[in-house]
Parts: sequence; structure tokens; C-alpha cells
Amino acid sequence: MAFTQLGLAPKVLEGVRAAGYTDPTPIQLRAIPLLLEGRDLVGSAQTGTGKTAAFALPTLSRLKSHQPQPRCLVLGPTRELAAQVETAFRDYGRFTDLRVCVVYGGVGYEKQLHELRDGVDVIVATPGRLLDLIERGAARLDHVEVLVLDEADRMLDMGFLPDVRRILDRCPKKRQTMLFSATIPPEIETLCRWALRNPERVAIGIARSPAETVSHALYPVAEDQKDALLREILRRINFDQVLIFTRTKHGADRIHHLLRRDGHSVAVLHSDRTQAERERSLEGFRQGKVEIMVATDIASRGLDVEGISHVINYDVPLHPEDYVHRIGRTGRATAAGNACTLVVGSELDQVRAIEHFIGRKIERRKIENFNYVYTRAFEATEGIRSKAVRVGSGFVTSGFGRRRR
Repeated sequence: MAFTQLGLAPKVLEGVRAAGYTDPTPIQLRAIPLLLEGRDLVGSAQTGTGKTAAFALPTLSRLKSHQPQPRCLVLGPTRELAAQVETAFRDYGRFTDLRVCVVYGGVGYEKQLHELRDGVDVIVATPGRLLDLIERGAARLDHVEVLVLDEADRMLDMGFLPDVRRILDRCPKKRQTMLFSATIPPEIETLCRWALRNPERVAIGIARSPAETVSHALYPVAEDQKDALLREILRRINFDQVLIFTRTKHGADRIHHLLRRDGHSVAVLHSDRTQAERERSLEGFRQGKVEIMVATDIASRGLDVEGISHVINYDVPLHPEDYVHRIGRTGRATAAGNACTLVVGSELDQVRAIEHFIGRKIERRKIENFNYVYTRAFEATEGIRSKAVRVGSGFVTSGFGRRRR
């Protein structure tokens, strides 16, 4: 079924065509008709499956034309996600007169206050800054008809649910509410019962499972050989763009400097960077000017860059669900992707937790002709392979060829 068959407004369909899309993804195919009917909805799907368009397109169709009061509110956990959602609304609504603004902290108030004073139809916001503007009298939610909670599980992890409840209390009781999330833990179920009215549920894929388009494996290594193994992997693989995750901001900065010394084009993304620095890094990565991004988990959700061919977990994530989100940055929208995780002995418990979470063992691999020293990470790693998948398809152990420039 094409987008033209879903009942979207003609000017919204023009925006979809201008964005280059013709066929909806499964989450869009199932969610859009329900949302056009005005139903509340809980949508869960793996990352990279088009959740933003699933709520943006029917919302724009419902709003139709500009009015002076905000009628749609989208709440998300991070500045990066909010900025991406705002961009999507602007792109899909480019042939309408609807106005969109984004509201988040870490930047000055002037631009946000100016846009709100001029009148907007859609506010995309992080909870903290929105509450600040509400308390200043700069933002009112009395006319909100559509409320979207995006990446709700991440808002839970970041402690935003009390703020979300305060914001929801400011919205009219009679509204359409939709909640989108890659996972639906029990706390989110409680929020659904409180905030939504008899919601429809759309679940695409297995919420605990990495996308089938991503090939992923573990690479056991001694702690003092992690840098050497990372550099060897980058030397051997053919990649378009690589996203490297570290557990700490200090670790991200250190790897950033290490790879720059090796001659790579590298950017870094974490919460200690200014908003301007973060935007420059993201823009350079999206445009392909930067070949490697080193980031903390700030980039594990909401970062939508089509050209990421490989994800490398320099550190095993502390929370199993973050593993799914991290490696979901590659293999987007049915494209093939590759991910590897460097594992040291002290991280074996986290590995077991991840395998329990996704319901299967993750393949262990070793790089041929790499001078390994013994590590406890080799323990309980039955079936470590000395040969892997075919040349050019991922993190293979031999016969790679040089990386692309």
C-alpha cells in the first residue's frame, strides 16, 4: 500500500513525495489509519522503522491550517531527538502554512520566546525547558488537541516522568494521545493507563530484539588491548560511516583524540559539549564530512543518520536495552548494518544480561593475526570463530581490503 491510500491530506502527501517516500513502513501502515480516526495509540517498534512519520503525518493532516494557539505537543527526552522531530514536521508540512517550533534547554530563550509569541501550531519540546516556559507564562497548552510522547522509555530512564505528568495536567482532558517507544516497561504501562483512553496498540517486531538487518558480534579482548583492537578493526573494515559508543564523556573525548591522531575525520558527541558544538558535530556527520562519530548514550536513541554502516561499542552498555538501541543506529529502514562490541573480563555479567534480554547468545569473534594476550573475557565464550562472514559484509576476520575513503 502506498502513502496515497492512507487518507492523508493532499498537502501532506506533497511533503511526503518531496521527501522522497512512496511506500509506508509497517509501523506507519498500521498506525496512520488509526490516528487519522482520532484513536489514542501505543506504538512500539524497533529503532529505524519510521515512528516519527507515523505520528507526524496524521497529525499534520488533522491540523490542516495555521491557527494562533499550539494544538499539537510532542515531548521527547533529548535536544537531539527534539530537533530531529521538528525537522521532520517542517519537511512533511512544507506545503502547508502550519508553524512548528522546538523548545529545549542548553540554549538561550530569545528565539523560542519569539516563535511562541508569533503563534505556532506544533511545539516539539523536552520536558524541563517546556515547564520553564509555562511557568514564565510564555507557553500555554489549553488548546492542545494532539499529544505525543516520543521515546517514552528513555524519558523514564532519564527521570522525566514526574515532569511529563505535570505537563499532561496542563493539557485538555479531551485530546488525542499517542505514545511511541522502542520498549514498553511496566512503568510505561502505568503511564499508558493514566494518560491514554482505550488506546489501540501497534507492535512491530520484537521490542527486545535487534533489527534483523543488523549483523552483530562480541569481540573479547584484554583491557589494555582495547585501543589496539579498535584501531585494527577500523583499519580492516570497509565502512561508510562509523558510530562508536563509550560509557563515559571522558572516554569519548579520549577515543576522539586517539583516532584524530590516526588521521581519521572524527567528531564527538556528549552532554558536556555545548549545543552549538553538538549541532556542528551532528551536521558534519549527517553530511558525510565526518567519517567517525564518538558518542555516549546520548546518541543511542533519536540519532537518524542514514549512512551509518557500522556501530562499535567500545564499552559494553550498562543496561541491556541500550544495546538494542545502540546497534539500531545502523541497519536503518531495511538497509544492512554491522555492529561489534569489545568485551573485557569485567563486563561478562553485562554480556549475560544482554543475551538474556534479547533471548539468544551473541556470536563471539576474534580477529586473525592480532596479537592477543589472555583475558578472562575469553572465558565462557564457547564457539569463538576464527573465520566470519563474507568479505565486505561486516566485521570479518580476514580478507577485508582497505577501508573506504
